[in-house]
Amino acid sequence: MRELRKELTPQEEQKSYAKYFNKPIVIPNPELMAILQKGPMDPSKVLMPEHVNELLKDGYGEVETGYCVLQNGTGYVAVNNKFPGVTLEMINWWFAWHGLEDLRYMLWFSKGHHGIDISDEDRAKILDPDTSMVEKFQGRTHYVIEDAGNGPEDIQISFLKPEELGFDMEKLNSKNVTVVGGNGVSKARQGGPKSPAVMIHYFREVPGGVESRSRFWMGYNMIDKTPCKLLPDGIQIPVQAPMGLAFHNVEEYSNLAAILPDLYNEMGGKIE
Repeated sequence: MRELRKELTPQEEQKSYAKYFNKPIVIPNPELMAILQKGPMDPSKVLMPEHVNELLKDGYGEVETGYCVLQNGTGYVAVNNKFPGVTLEMINWWFAWHGLEDLRYMLWFSKGHHGIDISDEDRAKILDPDTSMVEKFQGRTHYVIEDAGNGPEDIQISFLKPEELGFDMEKLNSKNVTVVGGNGVSKARQGGPKSPAVMIHYFREVPGGVESRSRFWMGYNMIDKTPCKLLPDGIQIPVQAPMGLAFHNVEEYSNLAAILPDLYNEMGGKIE
C-alpha cells in the first residue's frame, strides 16, 4: 500500500507548477454548496445510468446538483460545475496530463488528493505523440489515493470510451462536447469491502467557458456497455458516501476551474 502523500519532495518543489499545489485551495462554489447543504434530493428525480443519453439534450434536467440513496440501496450524485475561461481542449489536456505524476494529481486538490499511479504501458501511450488527446485518458487506468469526504481510499479508475458508457455515438459526435467517465472501484484504508461506481463528467461549452454535468452511480459498473448493479441485494450504501462525494466534487472542481487556464497556458498544452 502506497504512502498517503501530503507534502512535496524537494525535487517536486523545483517544478514550475508546484506553485499550484502551494496555493490556498479556492473557496468552493457557494451556490452549489448551498444546494448540497439542504440535504438529500428526491430519489424520484435521479437520472439512472441506462438513461445517459438524456445528457445529450439541450438545457438541463430537473436536478443538476444533489445526492441521495436509491431504493435499491445504491448511491447517486449529480453536480453541475462551472469552469469560466476554460475550453474543452483544456479539459482533454488536463485528463491526459495529470496522470503522469503525483504532483500533478495533488495540485488539483491538495486537501484530498494524495497520489496517482499508471502502468508503464499507459504511460507510453500517453507520451506517444501519435496518440490523440482523448485516447491519452480514454482506455487508461489511474490508481489514485483520494479522500472524497469519508477518509482516504485507494481507487482504481478505469476510463472508458463514450460508447462503452452507453452514449449514442451518432448524437454525441454531432455535438462539441467531451465525455470523461468510467468504472471505479474503491477500497477504504480503514477497512471494509471494495465499492464499485460509475462516473460520467459530460463537459459542454457555455458562455464564457465550459460546464460539467457530472453523475456518479455508486454500486454500479459498466459491463459490455450496460450498467450493472454490483451492490448485493439487501445492502444499502450509507448516505454519507454520496454526500461526501458530492461536496468533494464541488471542492475539487472549483479549485481546478481556478487554476486550469493559467496552468494550461504555462505548459503550452503539451504532454510531457
